[in-house]
Amino acid sequence: MSKEINIEAKEQELNERLQRLEKLEADIKNKEKQMKEKEKAKKQVLLRLAPSLWEDLAKWADDDYRSINSQIEFLLAEAVRKRKE
Repeated sequence: MSKEINIEAKEQELNERLQRLEKLEADIKNKEKQMKEKEKAKKQVLLRLAPSLWEDLAKWADDDYRSINSQIEFLLAEAVRKRKE
């Protein structure tokens, strides 16, 4: 009888853990959805660059495993952060 009670208690504990995991998964999916919506709100900018600067940025971006757009955004964000210090 005690084994049966122990199994039922374990089953209840596992069900509770599963419910917590399902809630965490739903929270993560919700946050991912919010982040995607926030990303869509980015502003677009037309930027003209000298070909040599473009090539240098492209190599740097490749070295950092980023797209050129992400690299430019990263560099601008760093410049703004440093300016605020």
